[in-house]
Amino acid sequence: MEFLLQQTLTYAIPLLIVALAGVFAERSGIVNLALEGIMIFGAFVGVLFIKIMQDTDSFHKEQAQSLLLLTMAVCAAAGALFSLLLSYAAVNLRANQTIGGTALNMLAPGFVLFATNVLVNQNVLTMSEGDAASWFMLKRSSFGFSKTEELNFFENTFLVKNYLSTYICIGLFIVLSVIMYKTRFGLRLRACGENPQAADSVGINVSKMRYAGTTVSGALAGLGGFVYALTTANCSSTGDVAGFGFLALAVMIFGNWNPWSIAAASFVFGLFKCIAAAYSTIDINGDGVYALAEIGISTNFYRMLPYIITLVVLAFTSKSSRAPKASGIPYDKSVR
Repeated sequence: MEFLLQQTLTYAIPLLIVALAGVFAERSGIVNLALEGIMIFGAFVGVLFIKIMQDTDSFHKEQAQSLLLLTMAVCAAAGALFSLLLSYAAVNLRANQTIGGTALNMLAPGFVLFATNVLVNQNVLTMSEGDAASWFMLKRSSFGFSKTEELNFFENTFLVKNYLSTYICIGLFIVLSVIMYKTRFGLRLRACGENPQAADSVGINVSKMRYAGTTVSGALAGLGGFVYALTTANCSSTGDVAGFGFLALAVMIFGNWNPWSIAAASFVFGLFKCIAAAYSTIDINGDGVYALAEIGISTNFYRMLPYIITLVVLAFTSKSSRAPKASGIPYDKSVR
């Protein structure tokens, strides 16, 4: 059970932070379908940055957690910059946001694969030295536990064999959720997504707020892309994030654009993603029996399971979901 919860958390965290990215954009009135592309770009920038730091001998394994923190900041900045393409198209050009997001989703993997081929003459970009677990995973010694010391359920599940990025993303999620619902900035952001004309009439700059919402969205998506690459792809970039950006959109809709509902939805989707990836090694009762592997169901079914669940959930919940009223609608100041 500890393994199952730990792996579920690993898959749920990128979904959690990227779904919140979608919320920030849509609450400001911009539909950010480019979450997948921004994740791909963020993963590439993060892996490349770590590779450069290793090649230049700027950081050693003893300083791995400092390197991780710096890389997360770089990825967030890269995602924010990449999202400006969507902001400019949606706000300044009043272009169709669905088409703009789709274009960025096509641009990102093409650029990443091209850049990877130019840099390393292959389709996969990896760390120069070691792997994600040996460099960045938190171990017993990180918390002062000896190798022989017995750990309780909480310590085994949430402390050892985890990543610092997990705790940072959870903290960011809580802080940004509070900002969205308990601050003046959050109120103005949500007003621009519900009724931009009314917001403009009281002096709120709708264009600036939409830029702000999309920039925060891009930063979180870029960060989520790197966290995905770090925790589930062994800190490698392949121009793909296994559809996590689109799954995050489904989580956002299932969570009805509410952060706390999104947190629950992320855990559920993360659980099914975990089952799909590690069903053959999941010992639910701790009795040494891998029940899911012994059922005899095809491997392909488990791989399809997260996406089947996505379609089923959306089919039953999309009618009751309520998106921000002005989401996806270009703001025209002359229309009242």
